[in-house]
Amino acid sequence: MGLQEARIESLPFVVAELNYLAPIAGKPRTYAYDPPPGEPKSTALPEPHQVPIFDARSIAGDISLDREGFALVRHPTVVRNFFDDDEVRKVYYPLAEAFIKATLKADRVFIFDHTVRKRVEGAADVRGAGPRQPATRVHVDQTALSGANRVREHLPQEADELLKGRVQVINLWRPIRGPLRDSPLAMLDGRTLADGDLVASDLIYPNRSGETYSVKFNPNHRWYYVPEMTPDEAILLKCYDSATDGRTRFGPHTAFVDPTTPADAPPRESIELRTLVFHKH
Repeated sequence: MGLQEARIESLPFVVAELNYLAPIAGKPRTYAYDPPPGEPKSTALPEPHQVPIFDARSIAGDISLDREGFALVRHPTVVRNFFDDDEVRKVYYPLAEAFIKATLKADRVFIFDHTVRKRVEGAADVRGAGPRQPATRVHVDQTALSGANRVREHLPQEADELLKGRVQVINLWRPIRGPLRDSPLAMLDGRTLADGDLVASDLIYPNRSGETYSVKFNPNHRWYYVPEMTPDEAILLKCYDSATDGRTRFGPHTAFVDPTTPADAPPRESIELRTLVFHKH
């Protein structure tokens, strides 16, 4: 065991249940709206596994987007109400865009949407019916195919030129209130992914189809979380990277039930911005 491995194995951790993809015949698909009569909402069934999730706080300075696929950053905000879409777009978007551009030394950042989540006990995660619920399955927001397609979808006139350079889809995730103790985010160390762990899955909307990765269980996966995040902190999460030079391209993640969460902890409230990040070289 190397020094880095020994250091990781000595970190505090919790053991929690994560929902991987159960074996399935054919390509998994999920409807993002009420499915047609007789069709299941999703053919991607969960396969729960108890896994250790390591506390990354003490090593956060050594964790990076290109190596592990995520990074903890300090990012104070002046937004008063994240549930006000207008304020989020007018105040949060430009500040987040400038922050990501500077932090990742990018040539350009384009924010294409955001999602606000507030956990409600027993509520289903329904798009368009108030705040979304935490996503409780291991997934990656984009695939090798859909990551590039995001550029064509949102910037069609410039897509051919932009796709000649390096393109990333980066998610900026943060708690709205804290310290966050309920339904924290677990992030997979992308270096522990093996070929075949990621399974392309269709996400069907009324007017378009997207593609995400579901994830098969692998006992070699190493999971991290950052306990008690404050609203001045955020996580940069890599959902796609066009670079194929050995750096981590995809960052699987999921919300999870932390067994150490106090019974009176306020329900998780969080916001994520999804962004296209462009590098000319």
